[in-house]
Amino acid sequence: MDTVDALTSLEGWHAEGFAARVHYRGADDHYSIEYYEPSDCILYWKVKGDGETAVPVGRETVPDPLRKRIRQDLTEAGIDPDVESRVV
Repeated sequence: MDTVDALTSLEGWHAEGFAARVHYRGADDHYSIEYYEPSDCILYWKVKGDGETAVPVGRETVPDPLRKRIRQDLTEAGIDPDVESRVV
C-alpha cells in the first residue's frame, strides 16, 4: 500500500483499498483515473454527464495534458511513470 499512500498525499487522489483514484474535469469531459497497486497499472474511465456512469477508455482517447499530469503524479509518488502507458 506504499504506492497508494504516496499517491493519496497528492492533490485530488484518494485511496480505495489497493487502488488510488483521482477525478479530472476538462472543458467538456470528465474522467476517473485509477492506479492499481497489485498490477502496477493505470486505468482511465470516461464519466458520463450524470456522474454515475463510467466506461473504460483507451489511453489514446485521453487528452495529452491529462496523461502528462498523471505521469507527473506517478513520478512525484515514486512510481515509474512508464506504468501509465502499460497496455492492460
